Formats: sequence, C-alpha cells, structure tokens
Amino acid sequence: MQNTRLNDLFDAIARRSGQWLSNPWRRWSLLIISFLLGIFLGTAISTTAGQQARLDIVIAAILVLMTEFTSQIYYRRRFAVGSIWLESLNILKIGFIYSLFIEAFKLGS
Repeated sequence: MQNTRLNDLFDAIARRSGQWLSNPWRRWSLLIISFLLGIFLGTAISTTAGQQARLDIVIAAILVLMTEFTSQIYYRRRFAVGSIWLESLNILKIGFIYSLFIEAFKLGS
C-alpha cells in the first residue's frame, strides 16, 4: 500500500490511542463504557422495535446476525490478540445480550 499522508495520519492516531489505552485504568474504563453502551442499545432497540410492532421478526433476525458476526470476528483471532477495539466490541455485544435478557424478564413478569 502506498504511504500517503492519510495513511500516516491513521497510523499515528492508532499508535497514540494504543499508547493511551496501555494504561489499565483507561482500558477498564473503556470496557465498562462499552458494556453500558451495549445495555443502552439493547434497551433502546427492543423498545423501539416493540413499539412499532411491524418488523419484530426481521429486527430480531438482524440482531442475531449482528451478534453472531461480532462473535465470529472476535473469536477468529486473525487480528491482534490484545486488540482493545475487538475486546470492546465483544463487551458491547455482551452488554447488548444482557440487556435483551433483562427486557425478556420484564416482559415475563
């Protein structure tokens, strides 16, 4: 790939963010924020889709495909083993699934 200024900029941003996230407290805070964002997304998507009540099955299929695709990306491990971005994506997925379980328990009670 040709070494352009845009490639240099993205490499510098990735390097600096990797150095910034090498601190364990920052890493954990990013993972906790990802988990909470997953919980928020799960609640928001389920209530929005349930309120319209038109595309429930289609939206459920899309959500299952997204979570399976995320699992496939994370557990394939072709990327860097300690990649914080893949780890935060997996934690976001876990928060999302957790939120859907909470919503299911709310509907069952």
